[in-house]
Amino acid sequence: MAHGFDRHGAGTLRMSTKILACNSNRPLAEEISAYMGLALTSADVRRFSDMEVFVEIHENVRGEDVFVIQSTSFPTNDNLMELLVAIDALKRGSANRITAVIPYYGYARQDRKSGPRTPISAKLVANLITVAGAHRVVTLDLHAGQIQGFFDIPTDNLFAAPVFFDDIKERYGDKSLVMVSPDVGGVVRARAMARRLDADLAIIDKRRERAGVSEVMNIIGDVSGRHCILVDDIVDSGGTLCNAAEALMEAGGLSVAAYISHGVLSGGAVARVMASPLTELVTTDSIQATDAMRAAPNMRQISIAPLLGEAILRIAESRSVSSLFSYSGVSGD
Repeated sequence: MAHGFDRHGAGTLRMSTKILACNSNRPLAEEISAYMGLALTSADVRRFSDMEVFVEIHENVRGEDVFVIQSTSFPTNDNLMELLVAIDALKRGSANRITAVIPYYGYARQDRKSGPRTPISAKLVANLITVAGAHRVVTLDLHAGQIQGFFDIPTDNLFAAPVFFDDIKERYGDKSLVMVSPDVGGVVRARAMARRLDADLAIIDKRRERAGVSEVMNIIGDVSGRHCILVDDIVDSGGTLCNAAEALMEAGGLSVAAYISHGVLSGGAVARVMASPLTELVTTDSIQATDAMRAAPNMRQISIAPLLGEAILRIAESRSVSSLFSYSGVSGD
């Protein structure tokens, strides 16, 4: 299968396993079901006239192992409510085990108190998912790994790195590369990818003057005469990424590409990326691409359906999930 994942043991998948898709990213859910060879569960996830969420499941789920696929991306609150209501419907339908598969975990950037009298919303959302009735959570590249500890139920934080490795090797394998972290907080991720790709490492040192605005101050490491690849977990406004690309080119980089796990890309981010020195911005499809993203000549998505599908298969069959990442330089759970 694509990206180095194959369906080990897929033929022995228990017939009591079901996949339920909400509305945030239906194409990804369909790809996952195709990978697993398992049809999506028949259900309606709709709105009343006042936009109240209603979920009706048209198949028996009593005693079943059900995986609910839903990113809590824009519109974040609507998609979060869909997930919570779907979990409640499954719980009241006597599902045996409910796993919330959340490719993009919204509110993850609010993982600590940023000032006096501010919330830790990532913990609040974890509480809501648990109280709704989920028995397990599967997600991808959490903004902060410690968010796993916000849950009192098993949580698998998967990594997009293996998917990115294959794509980078295919497109840039014969070039002199340097992996770049756009800030100090992402060094561990960039270092792991640099080690796997036998590339050098550079770090962008930046000063954030105010929320949503960043100023590149310095580049730690040598990027002159190299093809630079920025790696990060989230791109939202695109300001940090575009500023970093400009700084790398000014420092002598031959080209700059970016591999980002979650393409939030709010506001004018797509136009900003199109006007930047980035040769391409590559994201996973954890968040469904907008029409503007699909039309952008220097943006594309890589499917994580094989990765999520394989993780779901392993969970359903009580096999190791962490071994998916044993070769990637990162560790799973």
